[in-house]
Amino acid sequence: MALLVAHLAELDTRDVHLRAGHGSLFVYCRDVLALSEQESYNRIAVARAARRFPVILEMLDAGAVNVTTVRLLAPHLTPENHRAVLESARGKRKLQVEEIAARLCPMPDVPSFLRRLPAPKPMAPPGPEARPPLSAPPQPGGPPQPAGGSPLVGPSAPALPLPPAGRSAGVTPLSPDRYKVQITIGGDTLEKLQLAKDLLRHAVPSGDEAAILDRALTVLLADLAQKKFAATEKPRASGGMAPGSRHIPAEVKRAVWLRDLGRCAFVGTNGRRCMERGFLEFHHVHPYAAGGEATAGNIQLRCRSHNAYEARVYFGRTHPYGGGELLRERAAPYGAPPFVSDVPATRSGTSCRPRYFFLMIQVIEN
Repeated sequence: MALLVAHLAELDTRDVHLRAGHGSLFVYCRDVLALSEQESYNRIAVARAARRFPVILEMLDAGAVNVTTVRLLAPHLTPENHRAVLESARGKRKLQVEEIAARLCPMPDVPSFLRRLPAPKPMAPPGPEARPPLSAPPQPGGPPQPAGGSPLVGPSAPALPLPPAGRSAGVTPLSPDRYKVQITIGGDTLEKLQLAKDLLRHAVPSGDEAAILDRALTVLLADLAQKKFAATEKPRASGGMAPGSRHIPAEVKRAVWLRDLGRCAFVGTNGRRCMERGFLEFHHVHPYAAGGEATAGNIQLRCRSHNAYEARVYFGRTHPYGGGELLRERAAPYGAPPFVSDVPATRSGTSCRPRYFFLMIQVIEN
């Protein structure tokens, strides 16, 4: 990629594409290099930025940044800031790079508005008369039919349209700590939003949808923390566990969630910890089927994928719990996750915790 960008930067200065009969470098990339329109645009923008700041080629060659990162940051690079800005984007994802660009060039907040979208056109499947027959007699002068009577697949047999895939809300950073979110809601959700605006006029006189959404999410997070991790303002003393019970006490759930920061605690052989927050499950480090107890020291958070993976590692693939004999591999292909004492459970010294964590931790710590 670094070589391609370097060559494009050189071609752009020598007008090679013009001598070859192409009207622009974009057309040359599209027609000669067989790049898509978006690929051509990105690589040309990066090539022109690399002419101004050659360090871009070094970072591309080292894998520190990618083409999308440079393309997003190129309009904001100057001789004074380009090294610091590119270094801050090292290894970042696209949304994180967009946040860096938003800090360099803040945009004003977008106004809130609601509008009715046109009804989508239904895509009815073709009727029986529109579908090609399974077998058809050969027509005079037509294409030959293959042996076995199966018709040749061609333009006369269109594929059925696939259902549209669901899209998540688009998030665009505008300025530091300000984001634009665009979603589509149904009529019932709109009615709930209007009712919430009316009931909150005393607290939010402007009816700002962003303020109402923030209040709704705060209440939702507290409710989810109570259901999933037994968060409560007045925790009661545990009555203990019956011998052999698989039940995990509420106080253990609270301690585990606080310790693991609400994320999967699996640590790979390279020392990298899985940071998934979705589909979390309580995992027995020493399996329940092998006598493991539901204590804070033996329970950790795992995402669904890593919980199933550790079951396969411990039991094998053919055992009802994951496979084979009830014997753990001698060298399990994963590292040891942190213990309770390694992570502080109070707000002091918790700068590593994600900001959303404090929205739910307030209820639990009380």
